[in-house]
Amino acid sequence: MPQDGSVQSVDRALQILTLLTEHESLGVSEIARHLGVHRSTAFRLLATLEGRDFVEQETHRGTYRLGFSVLRLSTRVAARMDFARAAQLVCDQLSAELNETSNVAILDDAAAVNITQSSSTHLLGVTQQYVGRRTPLHATSTGKVLLAYSGPDAFLGLDDPLESYTPATITDRAALVAHLDEVRGRGWAGAVEEWEQEMNAVAVPVFDASGQVVAALSLTAPSFRMHADDLESYAARLSEHAERLGRMVGA
Repeated sequence: MPQDGSVQSVDRALQILTLLTEHESLGVSEIARHLGVHRSTAFRLLATLEGRDFVEQETHRGTYRLGFSVLRLSTRVAARMDFARAAQLVCDQLSAELNETSNVAILDDAAAVNITQSSSTHLLGVTQQYVGRRTPLHATSTGKVLLAYSGPDAFLGLDDPLESYTPATITDRAALVAHLDEVRGRGWAGAVEEWEQEMNAVAVPVFDASGQVVAALSLTAPSFRMHADDLESYAARLSEHAERLGRMVGA
């Protein structure tokens, strides 16, 4: 194993895939030369990749090219990119309509990760850029939505007791479970100064074609402008955009 902690055989296999994206096909000797390894080493790596359908052999030429497993992976990546583009469009339209900051977040390893954001034009508003940032599931509106509609495994990565960010943060697991039942019942989640003081948020689920929640769409604003009593009406507006986002990605 190299000193940087990477696995050499995995690194070489990935180098092969990279080479085959740059060349239509290559022979074993050519690949071995590029990698700086013996021909037998290159052959074993290719055999492993071929067994998983990441490369395939052109029998009439004795060379290798990318296999269909790479296509399946690229299709999944393209689908995620398409979703991110559609989410950004919806956020832009939502923020233009309501003039508050909107986000779309997805569940990732016991956190809500924001993939898009569109800001308001108010002088006093959300000043931080949250795209790519991991936010707590139990203290944010998007996190609560994602947690409420996910399986029990989503709870495994949460701290016990739950971390407190403000005096309003829910830190008791039993209280959180009861709160999430309410979220599922009404179809939206609010966060009233629970992650950041003087800042409120509301989020709704985004469903795919099978009825599974794939993301959460939220709106965030200072508490003096978005009152707790107004969250339900904001949620109704958000739901319209969430449904449209689902349709835009084939949901």
